[in-house]
Amino acid sequence: MGYGNIMKVETSGASQQTANQDGLHYASERASYKMAQTDLDRMNKYKDRIRSVAAEKGIDAAIIAGIISRECRAGNTLQSGWGDHGNAWGLMQVDKRYHNIQGGWDSKEHLRQATDILIKFINEMDDRRGWSTEQKLKGGIAAYNCGPGAVGSYGSVDANTTGGDYSNDVVARAQWYKNYGGF
Repeated sequence: MGYGNIMKVETSGASQQTANQDGLHYASERASYKMAQTDLDRMNKYKDRIRSVAAEKGIDAAIIAGIISRECRAGNTLQSGWGDHGNAWGLMQVDKRYHNIQGGWDSKEHLRQATDILIKFINEMDDRRGWSTEQKLKGGIAAYNCGPGAVGSYGSVDANTTGGDYSNDVVARAQWYKNYGGF
């Protein structure tokens, strides 16, 4: 895939704050893997759509699944398609304050829009001198949560993300989906 190999992205996984959402008394990749596994049955309902959009956009389907798991627990936390106090729409939680919402909450149209936003942010990491392709991928994932201007150095890529762990958690979940979820 043109945006890097998710399996080569380094990650520390979920913070304890994120792991607490599932009552886990441990953090790290192990917590991210457990949360991804918890979401798998729900995620499987969207697998064909995710794979289709991923192939169309040239990005790994596991990355989309990792974002969906983190953003809405594969639809489990949404209220009529909305999350984030009514500000974010759909499986990948596109923020209505910054984007014109497209498609139904679980539609290919929504997944296309959200994936285009992610790809735009990955590409915006291109101006980061010395970052590898995988570092740019991780930076783009962080930017998906906090915006590209809030992504600083690679060492502090998650400093401004929700829970201080967004990209690390998404990467770990995506790696689990790649290894065990069939994405």
